[in-house]
Amino acid sequence: MKILILFIAFLPTIVFAEIEYTGIAAVEQRYFFQDALYPQQERADLSVYFAPELYTSFNDGNDSLLFKGFYRFDQQDPERTHGDIRELKWVHSGEEWEIQTGISKVFWGQTESLHLVDIINQTDGVETIDGEDKLGQPMVAFSLFKDWGNTTVFLLPYFRDRTFSGDDGRLRPPLPVDTDNPIYESEDEEKNLDWAIRWQHTLGDWEVGLSYFDGTSREPDFVLTTNELLEPSLRPFYPQIQQAGIDVLAMLGGWTIKFEGIQRKAMEQDFTAFVGGFEYSFVGFFNSVYDINWLMEYQYDDREDLTNVVAQNDLMLGTRLVFNDIDGTQILAGIVQDLDYSNVRTGFIEASSRINDHWKWRLDAWLFSSDEPAEPSYLVRRDDYVQLSVEYYF
Repeated sequence: MKILILFIAFLPTIVFAEIEYTGIAAVEQRYFFQDALYPQQERADLSVYFAPELYTSFNDGNDSLLFKGFYRFDQQDPERTHGDIRELKWVHSGEEWEIQTGISKVFWGQTESLHLVDIINQTDGVETIDGEDKLGQPMVAFSLFKDWGNTTVFLLPYFRDRTFSGDDGRLRPPLPVDTDNPIYESEDEEKNLDWAIRWQHTLGDWEVGLSYFDGTSREPDFVLTTNELLEPSLRPFYPQIQQAGIDVLAMLGGWTIKFEGIQRKAMEQDFTAFVGGFEYSFVGFFNSVYDINWLMEYQYDDREDLTNVVAQNDLMLGTRLVFNDIDGTQILAGIVQDLDYSNVRTGFIEASSRINDHWKWRLDAWLFSSDEPAEPSYLVRRDDYVQLSVEYYF
């Protein structure tokens, strides 16, 4: 109530504050190299998206309002045609503290190939295969900034269901996911009050983060069910979990050491997972203007149920080429090799560059090789694709 009264008190100031309006509009064309596993799927898919952003500050910069919207129209998949409020929050800052209220996005993590500790926001699963895109999360977050580190406490009053591709979309399981009828372990369902806390501190060349989360898992299990016509489908099941996490980043000359690890308890199951490795930078490679970085990360998960574990015993090798030109051109390419099955691997390429002050192009490609039905990548074994995006920034 005090927060609401304070917001109303500043309302006249907000009305006359200067509003910054920016955003992105983009066209994306995906092309899949192989015919689909299912007859209703196509090899080409065109989509457009619009992501506006509004920002204003007032009260001598101690208060700010931020809105980030998102809407995508997809040519093939109605489930991928969707909108979301990525962020809509009020931030009030003191000398050594800050409070955020509304819908927000929070990222935790350091590694390149896998983000284990990043648990606040739900994955927007219809966007990309790598899980980088997130849905906005309703929250109240209080941060304290001290010499001994930054600490933030999160209260998360509402849960967001993960999005999944529909029958007409690629990169999906063999059965449709019934996103309209999820199952929750909590009696409060999506209104269960989740909470989290994170401490982060920089010690010389080292950056360390410790986190704890208690609430509804962002990663669903699936329950096989049928409707009144006896048509099978998968219902997402979201258990209650407790997760402790650590992430570490160290800058040691040309070496960047990265690590993330978690310990999670869910429905009588405890497991440990971690990902760690390095990125080594060659600045001015062969006396050129280019920088080239080499990356290696090992992924481990001690769960034995392979169907739900993407990175149980895998090795990622990659390279990042930075052109150091005025257009900010970069290329990242890599491969993730399953160490249990020599015939299971995933390759990826990410490239981007500015055309001018307002336009940018982006190229993404994903290649999947899997002959092992127990591996998750087996479900998308025919979904190799390349995607070209043209983005307009305003």
